[in-house]
Formats: sequence, C-alpha cells, structure tokens
Amino acid sequence: MEHLRELIANVADTSANVLIEGETGTGKELVARCLHDFSRRQSQPFVALNCGGLPENLFESEIFGHEANAFTGAGKRRIGKIEHANGGTLFLDEVESMPINLQIKLLRVLQERTLERLGSNQSIPVDCRVIAATKADLDSMGQSGQFRSDLYYRLNVVTLELPPLRERREDILQLFEHFLQQSALRFDRETPTLDSQTLSRLMAHDWPGNVRELRNVAERYALGLPAFKKGPSGGASQGLGFAEAVEAFERNLLSDALQRTGGNLSQASQELGMAKTTLFDKVKKYGLG
Repeated sequence: MEHLRELIANVADTSANVLIEGETGTGKELVARCLHDFSRRQSQPFVALNCGGLPENLFESEIFGHEANAFTGAGKRRIGKIEHANGGTLFLDEVESMPINLQIKLLRVLQERTLERLGSNQSIPVDCRVIAATKADLDSMGQSGQFRSDLYYRLNVVTLELPPLRERREDILQLFEHFLQQSALRFDRETPTLDSQTLSRLMAHDWPGNVRELRNVAERYALGLPAFKKGPSGGASQGLGFAEAVEAFERNLLSDALQRTGGNLSQASQELGMAKTTLFDKVKKYGLG
C-alpha cells in the first residue's frame, strides 16, 4: 500500500497517461480518482466510461459524440465522453473491451489531440488525460491481435499494478475501518465497534471480490447485519482464531513498517508508537530480523 501511495504521489501531477492493472474489485477507479484529485486538473471534470458495459453500435457515439442526424435516431447533437473530459481526466475502465475499429480512433485522438464527432469532418481540439484500467493482459492481447499494440504503448506510459486484497492482508483492517466509517455516516448511524469474531473472519477470508467485497461487508456491518453470510452448510465458515488473526495482522503491520524504514528499528518504533525494546522482541518473535 505504501509503495502504491508513493507511485500515485509521483505520477498524479503529471500529464502522463496511466494504465491501471488489477483483478475485478481491486479499486482501479478509486486509484484513478486519486490520480485526478491530486493533479493540476482536479478542478476540471473526471469522466468515467466502462468500455465493457456498452453495445458496440452505441460505443462510438458515447465516446466520440455525434452530430444531429448522423445516423437513424440521432435527432440532436451529442457531446461524447472525450469532449466532456476536456481539461480534465477520462477514465476508461475495462479498456480491453473496446472494439478494434474504435481503438484506432482513440489512438488518433491521443496522438493528434483532436477528435471528429460521428457525422462531422470538423476537427475539435481536446486536452484530457487518459487513465485506462484493465483486468486483462493487454500485452498478450496485442501479440494475438485482440488489442492494438500501438494503443497499448500509448496508454502504458505509466503502469500501476493493484495486487488482490488476499496478497496485502496488512491493509484489510485499515480499509475496513475506513469503509465502516463511510457507511455509518451515509446511513446516519454510529460507527459500530469491531468484535473479535468479525476481526478473525476479516483476516482469514480470501476476498475473491477484493476491495469491492470488503466495502460490501463493511456496509452490512454498519447496518447491524452479520458481516459475513452463512456458508453452504448453514453455518459460518471457519477462519483463523482471534489470537491468530491478531498475530497475523501485527506481523504484517511490523513488516510493513520495517520495509518503509529500511529496517531501522528506531525509526520504526517511533512510527508505530512502540517502545524499541518491545519492537525488538516482536521482530524476534515473528522472525522479521
């Protein structure tokens, strides 16, 4: 998480296009919004388009816009997503789903910084930063002809890889508490206290739905509902015991702090608010030395 924060901070206030890679639910749009919010374009529009959620016959009009009577049913002019994002950021989610013929048009927009609406020959200047996201391997898709390699390289100026939640368990509790506070505020409820059984389940769960699933669990908990649904047998699936869950969280927390401080125990103890002798004992206990 710390490495990702540093990358976002370094990349946000540049004009470079960014490609975000990660499984479904890992928070790709959230990262894209962070990049926008910490950029010089923050006061301008952030426009999101899910390329996998549009039928091909509507895609061109949706992203590039059209003039009145450009096709049957086009009664009036429509401004496309790229124009709406002018001066700001265009976020293209599931970019691997974009039809090949429209990939060519998008590449031209990125190269020339102009576009033509459907049904028009007039070039319109546009200035937007493009952040694309994918759950696919675009490099492999390019080699097999399923995605244009030239567009891939144009989008892939900077790549941010979002690991699945199961590979960054040290972030689970912090993210859950953040989502829990957000949910309690939205539902106008007090933020509930996290009980030991739920903590155990949080740390043991595999999180196939990643951050999106974690947010959903936090919303249920904020509403006073069981955080985890019953398993197929009718009972809650078993996870780590409470003590094991706490130890797993503590080990990851210490490991993360040591990594950030380059193994400097004095700096790590100050950052954690922990006595240096206590930290030394725990480092020895968890074999982190």
